[in-house]
Amino acid sequence: MYRQPMPQPSGKRRVAVVGVALSDCGRLDNITAHALHAQAARRALADSGLDRSLVDGLASAGLGALAPAEVADHLGLRPTWVDSTSVGGATWEVMAAHAADAIAAGHAEVVLLVYGSTARADIKAGRRTSSLSFGTGGPAQFEAPYGHTLIAKYAMAARRHMHQYGTTLEELAEVAVQARANAAHNPHALYRSPITVDDVLAAPLIADPFTRLHCCIRSDGGCAVLLAAEEYVADAACAPVWVLGSGAALSHTTMSEWEDFTVTPAAVSGRLAFERAGLTPQDIDVAEIYDAFTYMTLVTLEDLGFCAKGEGGAFLSGGTLTTGGALPVNTDGGGMSACHPGMRGLFLLVEAVRQLRGEAEPGRQVHRADGTPPRLAVASGTGGWFCSSGTVILGRD
Repeated sequence: MYRQPMPQPSGKRRVAVVGVALSDCGRLDNITAHALHAQAARRALADSGLDRSLVDGLASAGLGALAPAEVADHLGLRPTWVDSTSVGGATWEVMAAHAADAIAAGHAEVVLLVYGSTARADIKAGRRTSSLSFGTGGPAQFEAPYGHTLIAKYAMAARRHMHQYGTTLEELAEVAVQARANAAHNPHALYRSPITVDDVLAAPLIADPFTRLHCCIRSDGGCAVLLAAEEYVADAACAPVWVLGSGAALSHTTMSEWEDFTVTPAAVSGRLAFERAGLTPQDIDVAEIYDAFTYMTLVTLEDLGFCAKGEGGAFLSGGTLTTGGALPVNTDGGGMSACHPGMRGLFLLVEAVRQLRGEAEPGRQVHRADGTPPRLAVASGTGGWFCSSGTVILGRD
């Protein structure tokens, strides 16, 4: 049944993440994507301590022809605010921004963002192909005859960065090596054994310059995030993590319309998010960055302002991205080693919140100089082949 609407607030309200959870993740051959949605939603609600009846908003994408209606029906929800924005991996940061704006304006009270995918199991069982299909109509028709694949587009962009700025294969490999070092402390990561730069370089070539270890893993799994108005924080079971600022941007769909392969839409979404939060990259303690390929991490760090354009390779050298480094990035192991069921952007928000709440396992939990958990985090998702970007700044104060 539908909830009775709350009185409209007189001004903008603060918005907090009050619950996060993962569903089962990894190699899951005997579960459906719907069941993963339900697992994640139940666990996030349990984490929040709030009653399911309070949820009046739902954001979901990637499942069924009528998402999120299909998901709402499966979960037994009757939301009065919905979002089905779909811009690839950046979807969830964009949705989180939409939900926070709706809650702040009084159009919703408690919004559930939920995702689940059995991409790995489906491919294994022959229920889908291993390549993404975006159709050959519209702009895609001009590239399809040349056989452009998703990974080839990322590989071309990486090669341009290498040509223009001297970025090396070894520097790109460091992204994978440091992600695996973080995953070693995550009991839920799919791959935890250490790897070296030489291992990355010696792995089978997939699309020049990327070997297999330059690419994200394929897994099954899901997760959920619960956002609520500040009035509900006192009743929540965990400390709030506040949404401080957000930004979104679209760039291109065809590579020929991308003005500069070394600049992604994160340069815009990041600037907007930091401006709206009243913060700078130098204030951030931990970063969760979409990492379908090693180049994605490097160039996103540049575009968010953590280092100058072209200096990403030098910036991340020396263990910078590990949980004990100068800027811990993808502290769960990221899509490189922990999990990557498809549109991974929601996992970035889950991990950022857990870090800010100080809930990660020993070795994986980041600490400030005074021994306390991180105070500020950024989650930045990328969709398509740098077609879209969503950036969210989170804080525990």
